[in-house]
Amino acid sequence: MKLSVIGCGYLGAVHAAAMASIGHDVVGVDVDERKVASLSKGVAPFFEPDLQEMLTEGITSGRLRFTTTMADASGAQVHFVGVGTPQVKGGYAADLTYVNAAIDGLLPYLSKGNVVAGKSTVPVGTAATLAERVNPTGATLVWNPEFLREGWAVQDTIDPDRLVAGVPSGPKGQRAADILREVYHPSVAKGTPFLVTDYATAELVKVSANAFLATKISFINAMAEIAEVTGADVTQLADAIGYDDRIGRKFLGAGIGFGGGCLPKDIRAFSARAEELGRGESVAFLHEMDEINLRRRSRAVELVMEALGGSVFEKNVTVLGAAFKPHSDDIRDSPALDVAVRLHGLGARVTVTDPAALENARRVHPQLTYVTDRDDALAGSDALLVVTEWDEYRRQLTPEHAASLTEGRIVIDGRNCLDAAAWRDAGWTYYGMGRP
Repeated sequence: MKLSVIGCGYLGAVHAAAMASIGHDVVGVDVDERKVASLSKGVAPFFEPDLQEMLTEGITSGRLRFTTTMADASGAQVHFVGVGTPQVKGGYAADLTYVNAAIDGLLPYLSKGNVVAGKSTVPVGTAATLAERVNPTGATLVWNPEFLREGWAVQDTIDPDRLVAGVPSGPKGQRAADILREVYHPSVAKGTPFLVTDYATAELVKVSANAFLATKISFINAMAEIAEVTGADVTQLADAIGYDDRIGRKFLGAGIGFGGGCLPKDIRAFSARAEELGRGESVAFLHEMDEINLRRRSRAVELVMEALGGSVFEKNVTVLGAAFKPHSDDIRDSPALDVAVRLHGLGARVTVTDPAALENARRVHPQLTYVTDRDDALAGSDALLVVTEWDEYRRQLTPEHAASLTEGRIVIDGRNCLDAAAWRDAGWTYYGMGRP
């Protein structure tokens, strides 16, 4: 089947490559000429495991190409729209500028029977409004939210845990859902749940899922705050409650909190939309979740200061991690960089290292010192701060090896990912987040 993908960022580029990998003829469209040039050469413009290989295969096979010309989408049976929906400047609401521009640009090239599949995360009610613009072309709008995890985006696209299609009522909607089943034929064939809903439900699925995950992370971080004043160990607490199958252990990792381009933005936009609908009280708890999350970043800074005798002025602090999560080079709303910048502002000599995100970090925060090699970054450090749980730090860095490089023996574990006993036995002063 011939497909187009409008928007070739984290979502769109992965989706385009993945669709080509399962046999579709795909054209990706983006306004960014540099991005398109890179993708056209089979070079991923961002770090995502397995994406490079999939791009190369797609380009070589001839099933995948990229362009800046919207007219090249003409003839596709299904058009996926995966552009960004950032927060509006000065507010929490989602900015739909790129979504509206993508739809407006696509309209002249739609034909009767086409399906326009929205994948962007949008406020509930958006799809119904967009459908009014799409319907006169004879095409059908569906809302097909994505559930990608950065670092596992390729896997999540090829082998998702569920597929959701929000469609209009009646035969048109049923036909559009059937076409999406054909698009996702390998997943459908293996029995992946395929849920057909109305527009509003499909839009709410994504933001509700993100709100729930953010709540779960924030809850365990709130428990970490209690643990810190009572002497309890939040990691043991998480293990204990996680054995309850009604709760589960996933997303109960206390630390410096979540970041990235989805969870913070989406819960704020959800709250803003609820206010617009006159139901702000229904999700008022999300404001507190956001506050809890941000407080943990402040707590990490406090721990570094405490560990260094009350002041970080002219102290050498090595920050292990810049990306908001491992297996990604994404620094959007990164807790790691937020903490690093705060320490720099307090007079610390901050060195940041990361396997993938240094160039992005350097572009946004040039005032920090960046070192590619982990061991070079450790050299002469008075304190280590682990803020992104890459294997290079949590599994491959032994306390004995670190001690051979650093000046001090202080480690602040911002992700509770280190073996506290092992580091202490090696002579380190260990600080965790909500653990003694």
